[in-house]
Amino acid sequence: MTRHPLRLAILEAERMLAAAGVDSARVDAELLAAHVLGVERSRLPLIPLVDPPVVDALHRVVRRRVTRVPLQHITGWAHLGGVDLAVGPGVFIPRPETELLLVWALSAVRVPDPVVVDLCTGSGALALAFAHHRPKATVHAVERDHTALSWARRNADARAAAGDTPVTLHAGDVTAPDVLSDLDGRVDLVLCNPPYVPDATEVQPEVAEHDPRQAVFGGADGLDVVRHVVTLAARLLRPGGHVAIEHDDTHGESVPALLSARRVLTDVADHADLAGRPRFATARRV
Repeated sequence: MTRHPLRLAILEAERMLAAAGVDSARVDAELLAAHVLGVERSRLPLIPLVDPPVVDALHRVVRRRVTRVPLQHITGWAHLGGVDLAVGPGVFIPRPETELLLVWALSAVRVPDPVVVDLCTGSGALALAFAHHRPKATVHAVERDHTALSWARRNADARAAAGDTPVTLHAGDVTAPDVLSDLDGRVDLVLCNPPYVPDATEVQPEVAEHDPRQAVFGGADGLDVVRHVVTLAARLLRPGGHVAIEHDDTHGESVPALLSARRVLTDVADHADLAGRPRFATARRV
């Protein structure tokens, strides 16, 4: 059996993905190769030759990616804050830019045993990543969609089995007036990555065809859910507590304005992502 250079197989995968309009063609080609081989991406240079069945398997997954099936649906995993998260159809795929919100949150909360609430948790990404880094935290996560909540439960069980502090999941709607009412005035940190894309926005096929619509789009201006989240955060936070809300890059002024409109919130700030685009807003409870 003639073995084939892995480097050439990856180059062909990159060519196919680039021709299909995949922005991160090289990265995706390497991640798919690592997935097929069952190794870390960093180990690919240590594997110069592969058997023909490996090349065939790589071509099969690349052909799926060419049709714009998300990379994470093919591998079955997404990553945030050092935590691996099982993802698939029916749940929003965590994005790398949300890592910046997590980093801010970990630095903003100074109490050793904070009470944290993650609203619109989806796969459980922010809640589980925070609990992973702050084992003394008490973390609650809220999700209204039953399919997404099942993914969050799977991830929460896996993280608890791995030794992380368990997270409490709640089936709830953040727009309901009484959601989490037993935590009123007791929360040190509210995190939220809500549906925030304005309805008329054109999005990539991976988002349009595979992410749950209700987890992406937030009404005509993208702020339908955000408005409720601001109200809820003001109710949940204890004095000195913080809130951080991810938002669309068109919301650099509107989300801070919603936070500033609440008399109980102060120190309102907006934060850019690595590309310099407005990405999340923060505030503190007076």
